[in-house]
Amino acid sequence: MKGIIIKNASELVTCRGKGPKHGKDMSDIGIIQNGCVVIENDTIADVGTNDILKNYDLKRYEVFDASNKAVLPGFIDSHTHFIFGGYRADEFSWRLRGDSYMSIMERGGGITSTVRATRNTSLDEFIETGKKRLDKFLAMGVTTVEGKSGYGLDRDTEIRQLEAMKKLNEIHSMDVVPTFLGPHSVLPEYKGREDEFIDYMIEVMKFVTENNLAEFADIFCEKNVFSVEQSKKFLSEAKKLGLNLKIHADEMYRLGGTELAAEIGCTSADHLLQASDEAIRMLSESETVATLLPATAFCLKESYAKGRQMIDSGCAVALATDFNPGSCFTNSIPLIISLAALYMNMSIEEIVNALTINAAAALKRSNITGSIEKGKKADIIVLEYPSVHFLPYNAGVNIVEMVIKNGKIVKEN
Repeated sequence: MKGIIIKNASELVTCRGKGPKHGKDMSDIGIIQNGCVVIENDTIADVGTNDILKNYDLKRYEVFDASNKAVLPGFIDSHTHFIFGGYRADEFSWRLRGDSYMSIMERGGGITSTVRATRNTSLDEFIETGKKRLDKFLAMGVTTVEGKSGYGLDRDTEIRQLEAMKKLNEIHSMDVVPTFLGPHSVLPEYKGREDEFIDYMIEVMKFVTENNLAEFADIFCEKNVFSVEQSKKFLSEAKKLGLNLKIHADEMYRLGGTELAAEIGCTSADHLLQASDEAIRMLSESETVATLLPATAFCLKESYAKGRQMIDSGCAVALATDFNPGSCFTNSIPLIISLAALYMNMSIEEIVNALTINAAAALKRSNITGSIEKGKKADIIVLEYPSVHFLPYNAGVNIVEMVIKNGKIVKEN
């Protein structure tokens, strides 16, 4: 098989450097003008200006001229819930008339509604719809995606969600990183017995780890869902079982989940709309990635997380879609970019790092992907325009022209 060379890139955006990038380091995306990338098999073999071409026999390569185009690492979506059954379009309309997300949950809607539909969805159906959703991610330049369980809230359905992700990782060109989110909500029958439910999910998690069905464990630490103490118990058990840790923290209420994430060493703390100044300080002194989900705030008409303050304080910030059937039914990377730029006051350089090297770090993969550097996986995208500045400028529009995953061209738009 021939290798691939991309030459004459107007901007070769490498995002090189150790991930995650903190604070002011997020402004450095390592641009090389008239850049060139050499790909052999599934790996980046060389990176530099066009001068490196003298070292290669071009007849051995498929050569692409990227004149007037920007070349970037593939985007990484480090927080999604893309395996589920059913939809909740009616709830979106309810929110438009003024109903709150939490009030919808309290009357049997929200996550509980999706649980009913998901329990009635077969493994084959999960795989079929999951593949279609991954195809849409791929078209927008996403080469690695995280997926969570959490819409079963029982042993069989949680495992079926994770089995679907495992199969999709095998058959789809994208990498799928599975997360066990058993404690995603409290069903009515467990109200007042949340500790018992946590114990149940810990038992399910033991089966999950024994069968290598997840890389991460996650919990929804939120008022009227799971407390900081319950979250700490669950995540501590997950750590003992060898899983990496994530947490849904301080989304609707300031509960202290962000502080917990920094304290126990979560790989990422996600949402963080209500994170306190002290929590932000603690994150800045840790390796926990602050994963912000602006499309969720947009869809719920909530205030955005303090991305600017977090970066200025020295935090490592990632961005993700939070694609799910209820609070954020969108997997649009262009929308995420626009919202981060316009409403979170992030520069395009910070946004690009947040969607590449820092998102990779939020998945414990920044040593193998998330940047264009020798020895890393050849996960690369080509834009139809000459600069990353077109990403927010062409607001909400997909401008990815080509996607290379593991050294193969997998999408041309």
